[in-house]
Amino acid sequence: MQQCQQTEEQSVWQHGLSVKKHIFELINYLKTQQISNDWKLPEWILQYRLQILQQLVPEDIIAEYTTYHDCGKPYCIQYDANGKRHFPNHAEFSYKKWLEVGGTEDAAILMKMDMDIHLLKSDGVEEFCKRSQAITLLLTGLSEIISNSKMFGGFDSISFKIKYKHIDKMGKRICKKIFDI
Repeated sequence: MQQCQQTEEQSVWQHGLSVKKHIFELINYLKTQQISNDWKLPEWILQYRLQILQQLVPEDIIAEYTTYHDCGKPYCIQYDANGKRHFPNHAEFSYKKWLEVGGTEDAAILMKMDMDIHLLKSDGVEEFCKRSQAITLLLTGLSEIISNSKMFGGFDSISFKIKYKHIDKMGKRICKKIFDI
């Protein structure tokens, strides 16, 4: 993971550490309502703060999952004609590799589902919400986007805004479905 570049500036390992740092900053915010200025928080985070905390998987699993969530990328890396990196089916590779090296099954399952929040469509929200890991996946997705924001060009970039808008929209629907019973 240390030798495989996620981007020009960051290895897969460094990306994992960054996502872990960001999710624990977010969890700390949920507990204390204090966070650095390096965040753009959606309204549903504050609205459902306490319910979200209760729905998270244990923190040791979150730490393992977020740190190693892309461990399969070195095994599926491909380069296009322009030399750009692609990691097709990396979530499945990560799941299998993590189990192979003795990682916990709980973290591996989260790795397998890691991209689901980013690809989620409105008609899949109900099914997504049936997962016990739904809220953890949602918060990790938000943490990944914030972690990658500099790579996208900052909070004002089109790329960031598109990704953020999607996670915000899905987050509202997921929280409403799970918590507004």
